[in-house]
Amino acid sequence: MSDSGQRIRVAESVGSLPREQWDRLAGAGNPFVSWDFLTALEDSGSVGPATGWQPLPIVIERGEGNQLAAAMPAYAKSHSQGEYVFDHAWADAYERAGGSYYPKLQIAAPFTPATGPRLLAANPEDALLLLRAAEAVCGQFGLSSAHATFVEPAQRALFEAGDWLMRADIQFHWENRGYASFDEFTGALASRKRRAIRKERAAAQEGLEIRHLTGAEIRPEHWDAFWVFYQDTGARKWGHPYLTREAFELLGQRMPDRILLVLAYDGETPIAGALNFIGADTLFGRYWGCTEERRFLHFELCYYQAIDAAIARGLARVEAGAQGGHKLMRGYEPVETWSAHWIADPGFRDAVADFLEREREGVAADAALMADRGPFRRG
Repeated sequence: MSDSGQRIRVAESVGSLPREQWDRLAGAGNPFVSWDFLTALEDSGSVGPATGWQPLPIVIERGEGNQLAAAMPAYAKSHSQGEYVFDHAWADAYERAGGSYYPKLQIAAPFTPATGPRLLAANPEDALLLLRAAEAVCGQFGLSSAHATFVEPAQRALFEAGDWLMRADIQFHWENRGYASFDEFTGALASRKRRAIRKERAAAQEGLEIRHLTGAEIRPEHWDAFWVFYQDTGARKWGHPYLTREAFELLGQRMPDRILLVLAYDGETPIAGALNFIGADTLFGRYWGCTEERRFLHFELCYYQAIDAAIARGLARVEAGAQGGHKLMRGYEPVETWSAHWIADPGFRDAVADFLEREREGVAADAALMADRGPFRRG
């Protein structure tokens, strides 16, 4: 698509686009839409034709030298793995009716259930152009639908203005209410919950040393250890890990200061670890694994150490990943998350719209109920 002074196209990869121009659009707030993160996935083979995640970034270029004016991280998907917003039932229904749900267009940070910008545009007009371009790409490549997952709240209205269908879900985030320490945070909890957390932390830390590593502190041997942890968790949860070993190496090289690796040591042997990414105001918990089962160690490394780190850095929140009602009793509160969906077939779109309306009511009710049952003191 093009007109005078403007070109809208699908690039072959994020890596084929200028880093400085992409990051100017992406901003510095969210690590998962940065050029460094997305190209680490491409260059490591974590995404690509063989994975079912074929990069199809959509860009708007203008002016001398075709400068990037807007962009969208997008992928042609041949399955629904690694998305954390589940549409398998939609695919089954569409294919039972004689349609082909796959391939579809996924607008996302791959394998990353963290909220962030999906329309990298400076103004609403360019955001709407990106949405129209995504719809056109579906038509051009014969894709059934387009799906933007974990849309940041500020961009929800842009998708609604584009007449995309909105889907709600629930995650559990920790909010920093100006706490000076972990003890000050637990002081806001009901006494029974506060005592339970203290007992969990004491049990988890017994006989172990917890180390926080970032930047140049993270050396190859640390990635070697974490790769073992990650493979174990990936094999149990998904059947195979999504990221390759090289992905961690490249992430460590390209964005070291945006990574926080928390490792638990028994003597000089690391037995468990949690990988976090540091945003402008949010700590994002991503991966965890262990080689020894210890009581409450998962909670300690993934949730409590993340709170410690967020308080120390003055960050506003911790996003600890998808699902997990067990986070509620540990100070993480229910937050609605949003995805946006465009369906090419009018009849199927109507069916999905009806489903989403009913689903949203249930999600809102669940969120209200869980908020009422949270661990914080009342009154």
